[in-house]
Parts: sequence; C-alpha cells; structure tokens
Amino acid sequence: MLPQLIEIVPPAGKVEATVVLPGSKSITNRALILAALADQPVTLRGALWSEDTQAMVDCLERLGFDARVTADPAEPANRTIVVQGQGGKIPKAGTPDQPIELFVENAGTAARFLSAFLCLGNGSYRVSGVPRMHERPQAALLSALRELGYRIESANDRLPAVIHGSGPHPSAACTVSVADSSQFASALLLSARVGGWKVTVTGANEDELPYVDMTRRLIEDFPWSGGPYDIEADASGASYFWGADWLLRGRGGRVAVAPTPASGMQADQKFLDLVAQPEWRPSYSRQTDLADSIMTAIVLAPFSPSPTDFTELGRLRVQECERVEALRTELGKCGAQVDEAGDTLTVHPGKLHGAEIETYNDHRVAMCFGMLGLRVPGIRLRNPACVRKTFPNFFVKLAGLGAGIRDAGTGRTLAGDDLLA
Repeated sequence: MLPQLIEIVPPAGKVEATVVLPGSKSITNRALILAALADQPVTLRGALWSEDTQAMVDCLERLGFDARVTADPAEPANRTIVVQGQGGKIPKAGTPDQPIELFVENAGTAARFLSAFLCLGNGSYRVSGVPRMHERPQAALLSALRELGYRIESANDRLPAVIHGSGPHPSAACTVSVADSSQFASALLLSARVGGWKVTVTGANEDELPYVDMTRRLIEDFPWSGGPYDIEADASGASYFWGADWLLRGRGGRVAVAPTPASGMQADQKFLDLVAQPEWRPSYSRQTDLADSIMTAIVLAPFSPSPTDFTELGRLRVQECERVEALRTELGKCGAQVDEAGDTLTVHPGKLHGAEIETYNDHRVAMCFGMLGLRVPGIRLRNPACVRKTFPNFFVKLAGLGAGIRDAGTGRTLAGDDLLA
C-alpha cells in the first residue's frame, strides 16, 4: 500500500511506453444502474473496479441484486461484472422507521444515480456518504424527484437523504437544472424508461452536456434483454498519459495509451486534440472544450509558450474538493504564476520546481501532480492513495514510464503491490 507521502522521481532516460487504461468510471456506474434495471443478466466487460464503482456494486448488493465480480486478465483495475437484472424491480426495501442504509463514499455518480433509481422501489432507503459528499449539491435532483411525486426527506436538500420509493409513476414529468451538475439529469434519464417519467433538462445549452449525451447513448445501446456490454477505456484517466507524452516529447519520449477511447461518448477524448496541437489556443472552457481533463491541462499550462485562460470552472468548486483553489494553490507552490478571476484561472508560462503537494483527498489533484513529477524533480504528494477513487493502479502505470516512486519518509523505492492504492 502507498505510504502517506511519496516523491516522484522523473525518468532518467528516454521513455518509450504504452499504458493500458482501465475502464471508464462514468460509463461503469451508468451501466451498473442499467444492468440492474434490465430484464435478464447483463455481463459488463472491462468494468472499472475502484472505490466509486465498488460503492455502487455494494449498494446494489444491499438492495438484493446479484452481482458476480471476476478478475479481468487484460487489466488488473478492471473486472467482469454479471448483474442479474430484475426488470425494473428493486428486491429489498426498508421501512420509514428502518430504511436500508446505503453508503456511497464520495461517489457523486453513485449518490445521484441511486437517488433516482431508489424511487422505483417500494420502501425506504437512506443514502449517505463521507462528509465531503454531504457538502456536494443534490438539491436540484431532489426537487425533481419530488416533482415526480416521490417523498424525499433531507434536512438541507443534500445527503444524507431518505428516499421513499413508490414504484413507477407513469406519465409523471419534471424539470431538472444541471447548473450545478449534469449528473442530476443523467440520474433521472437512467431510470426514466422504467419509471415512465418525462424529464426536461434546463440550465445549460444541450451542446454543453456531454455526460448527458453519454447517458442517452448508453440507454439506446444497452442490452435491455440481457447480454454483454463492453465498457470503454477511461478518457479522463488517459489525459494524464496523453499529458505525459506531451511533457516528455521534447526529450524524444513517447507515451501511448491503449485502448484509445474513440467512441465520442467521453468529453475528455478531446484532450488528445489539445496535446496534438503545436500551439495551444489562448483560452479553454470546461463546458465546451474539456471536462475533467481541463485540470490536466491547467497543470501542463506553465510549459505552454504563452498565458492560457481556463474558463467556466465553477463546477470544479463543488466536486471532490474546491478544485479551482486547489489548483491555484498547489501550482503556486511549484513556482507557477496563476491568476484567479471569478471562475477563470490564467496560467502563465514559467519554470517550475518541486514542492509538497496537498491532494485534498482528491484523486484528480493527485494524478495531475503525479504526472507533473515526470518532468519536475522533487514533487511530493500527500495522501496519494486517494487515487483509489477512480484509478487504483495509477502509480503502477506511472512507474511503468520509468518514474521512481519513493516513500518520502524513508527514501525507499516502491514497487509491486506497494504502488497500489
């Protein structure tokens, strides 16, 4: 297991490597909900096995679903998961006095997707998570569920919440705003087919909702009558290694990823276009250009030849941590000039140096700065094991590029299982 503080040592020589990617968390957790709603068993191949997806599987099992999990010989962070669909029924339920307890860790997808899914049951369910999950937005989704006719109890329209399921409500309609999170719309759409709901999405232009488009495509392509479904490799995870290729290119290095996400379902596939350009544009938006991978671009930006604006970052403030502040603070520790104005960060080119990075228990902060350690000596990461949320063998992959991963306390170089989160 990873120690509390590690140091990344840049590769000593030329890097020529191919990184095998795990499955997409976003697709896996959507597919798990759809598989539970299917009429017959669904086999999810290449499913990510991380903290977020394990939380979803644990919750489905507590609800009485049979989910058989076996190893994937092609990728240690993946699993094959066979879910016995129940045709829209939820086998187990609690009572208003004793609701079934469902713990979602800090998985926004599990928290939001399950909240809508549970309305299809007949009984009561209490959804809770870690303290940070209790701070994250949930109000627009809970409001939409109430509009559909379901009883939801929450002290502040966040988690913990008690969902009182009463089965499908045919022809019920709701409007949901995605101003705080597109996961609200995805949650409703995943269960709308069985619930009989009509869902209207507001709060953003449809062109700015790639994750909602992903959900719609999954629903259309899913084997509702049972059968196999292949989970695409994770484009957000790929961004760190596409970024590694960009960082090491000037030294003759080459980092490829396999399989390359190419379906068009994942917004972060566009990150590959960014690093393929000889010069970056002066501005990139989280809403229209990049999704989660905009964090990767922000950390790379000091190596761009001119200042870069990263705009419409508001949603980063209400995710696993206050990511805008985290990026500005931790890049500043490394010597970068980063200006914050509203929901825009402007990153100026400049030389970086090593620093001790606080990861804020945020997997993406840890992976962004882990990637930076391939080029900048002296990057040390606190709580690196937080990558278990979506990419538990991230540091195994990083070491495969020739990076040294040391226990910063003892100086010991880590290898094997010691690199797993």
